[in-house]
Amino acid sequence: MGDLFRSEEMTLAQLFMQSEAAYCCVSELGELGMVQFRDLNPDANVFQRKFVNEVRRCEEMDRKLRFVEKEIRKASIPIVDTGENPEVPFPRDMIDLEATFEKLENELKEINTNQEALKKNFLELTELKHILRRTQQFFNEVRSLFADQFGSNVAGSCPVHHRFVAGVIGRERIPMFERMLWRVCRGNVFLRQADIEDPLEDPGTGDRVYKSVFIIFFQGDQLKNRVKKICEGFRASLYPCPETPQERKDMASGVNTRIDDLQMVLNQTEDHRQRVLQAAAKTLRVWFVKVRKMKAIYHTLNLCNIDVTQKCLIAEVWCPVCDLDSIQFALRRGTERSGSTVPSILNRMQTKQTPPTYNKTNKFTSGFQNIVDAYGIGTYREMNPAPYTIITFPFLFAVMFGDLGHGVVLTCAALYLVLRERQLFAKKIDNEMFSMVFAGRYIILLMGIFSIYTGIIYNDCFSKSLNIFGSGWSVKAMFGENGTLQGNAVLQLDPNIKGVFSGPYPVGIDPIWNIATNKLTFLNSFKMKMSVILGVIHMMFGVTVGLFNHIYFKKPINIFLGFIPEIVFMGSLFGYLVVLIFYKWTTYTAAISRDAPSLLIAFINMFLFNYNDPTNQPLYTGQMAVQCLLVVVAIACVPCMLIVKTVVLRHQYLLRKRLVCSSESDSGHSTPCTTCPVLTCHNPLSVQFNLGDVAINQAIHTIEYCLGCISNTASYLRLWALSLAHAQLSEVLWSMVMHLGLSSRSLAGFIGLSIIFFFFATLTVCILIIMEGLSAFLHALRLHWVEFQNKFYAGQGFKFIPFSFDSILDGKLDE
Repeated sequence: MGDLFRSEEMTLAQLFMQSEAAYCCVSELGELGMVQFRDLNPDANVFQRKFVNEVRRCEEMDRKLRFVEKEIRKASIPIVDTGENPEVPFPRDMIDLEATFEKLENELKEINTNQEALKKNFLELTELKHILRRTQQFFNEVRSLFADQFGSNVAGSCPVHHRFVAGVIGRERIPMFERMLWRVCRGNVFLRQADIEDPLEDPGTGDRVYKSVFIIFFQGDQLKNRVKKICEGFRASLYPCPETPQERKDMASGVNTRIDDLQMVLNQTEDHRQRVLQAAAKTLRVWFVKVRKMKAIYHTLNLCNIDVTQKCLIAEVWCPVCDLDSIQFALRRGTERSGSTVPSILNRMQTKQTPPTYNKTNKFTSGFQNIVDAYGIGTYREMNPAPYTIITFPFLFAVMFGDLGHGVVLTCAALYLVLRERQLFAKKIDNEMFSMVFAGRYIILLMGIFSIYTGIIYNDCFSKSLNIFGSGWSVKAMFGENGTLQGNAVLQLDPNIKGVFSGPYPVGIDPIWNIATNKLTFLNSFKMKMSVILGVIHMMFGVTVGLFNHIYFKKPINIFLGFIPEIVFMGSLFGYLVVLIFYKWTTYTAAISRDAPSLLIAFINMFLFNYNDPTNQPLYTGQMAVQCLLVVVAIACVPCMLIVKTVVLRHQYLLRKRLVCSSESDSGHSTPCTTCPVLTCHNPLSVQFNLGDVAINQAIHTIEYCLGCISNTASYLRLWALSLAHAQLSEVLWSMVMHLGLSSRSLAGFIGLSIIFFFFATLTVCILIIMEGLSAFLHALRLHWVEFQNKFYAGQGFKFIPFSFDSILDGKLDE
């Protein structure tokens, strides 16, 4: 259980691997995923590393595979993913892989080149076919135009004296093209155009484009040159077009024959391309895994040192102490796989460097650990807040969100994600929002379960109360002939009335409060006091957790001049306030509740030493003496944290310095001091003591803690505020939406109720569950980060990032 509450114990180890076995040993360590390699060549750039050529070869193979993947996705062919985890290929297999990928890439490029050339030829023939089809119509229109201008005797010969060009242009360029021709040629050309109905495929991009056929009539070589330059500028394709109808008919017949032959060749080429891509799609993922594993291994080998004999690689790794046997077994397995006879050696090293922080998690605890790590990675071996967060986080969320109905909806949604987690994980949905919700499915499940519990305590289900055990108020006395409701328009509950209140409700809040006009007043008082109680307990628990850090790191000064003054300060003031709350609840009955003093005014008078307030009488005998003593004790704790601890630290430093000087004068050389448990280095004088820095840091910590006790306690009142806000929103939604559907009992009312229930359910899920749930989640997150964790959690460490193939293939690490 100790590993759950504190990060794993780490050690720095040195690996000695034979050059021939290093590749296989690193491969086995990557499959194990329990070591973090250190860079032993920090001054060497990427191009000065030993295995830079192998890394380049792996990157080139990865580039070729990405090209193949792009072609497969472009062809809409599904990539087969069997979930297989292939073994890392041997270095000698790299040549075969390179040859396979080179052959596949060249074949695809050749197919693409030929297919593009064929498609380009097919496009040209298709455009020429449309030109020949439309040309006769254009000529007929021109003849009729000249016949109208010059008479019918020249109708058949006028077009012959005019020269023309025909071509195809993008449909969107037609207006600009026509204006440019008119302006440059000054109206001395005649343009006719017609749209091609079917879109044509661009051989370069594969996009569908819409084009138009045009023909331009003009006279003279000067206009011919102008027209061709304009066509070239607008990227229009010009094609030769015969002048006589018979020649155009013969050419159209030949073009159709060539188009049919070309279509058959294109179909055969596409079939061959599909077969190649389908065969590649079956093994593409396995190839990716092999290449990226090889690249990761060579990248890791570049972090190692090579001894002078060039026969041994030396690596330094951080690893958990509890996994040393597994690491040694992996090294032994890698050595046997490589065929080497020299075993690899794992040697633990002594170091003063701070190890990385590693907290073992599973699919249930990983979500809560991520919440803690988002605030900051824990310092090495300090107490981990995640185990406590598993309970306190969903509970504080539920205090703000408490509703039985909403909790059931939240629990059902989380149960769906939990029960179908394997199927949903196998689908590998890329939606970022869904991935975030799916990763926190167990957090949502606990939040829903705790919300059901607090909903039962609040007796609140979709803003309505459940009367399971029968109300503790006498219903006959209120609803009878001479009952309370007969002479009063509204109901205000008063437990002091005889015969009306028979006793408390067995579990939670009495359902009769749901129809009382003083319901909000009652819940305000109850939830506000509840928030203060939960907040003080939560903060005092955080301070207590810090005690275990002081004990583990052997810092008794932090216990006597840190923990004890802190817990006494908070207990004397805010712990006493909690005691007053319980005392008032148990002492003052319904008969004398009107005479009960205000706790808020009593708490303020406690700091002001004002005990002569006639409007607020003491709660108990001797209250003045007890409160004065508690305030004096709390004030006395401040100089203990602010001054005494600084003085003691300086005294310890001077004592160590005196001991070192005396030992040097006796023996003539420096000896390590072992009398002080705070000392962590051999030479105590190497740890410089700056009185000003220590005093300022201690002053900041003391002021922050003392003021934080006040502000943090007030911050927990958000539990009260959000709980009331959620309940009021739920009640408003019921009264303004659902109540309309329940107001009619006819058939039309039933139909209207069905429609209104749809809107009620939609608004409930969107506003009360998603938006309010997100708000309560963020507030619970803040209470843990700021009010709870800052009492004991430094969060100044760095995360343990092991060399793991699983993390690399999932994209969690940058290669």
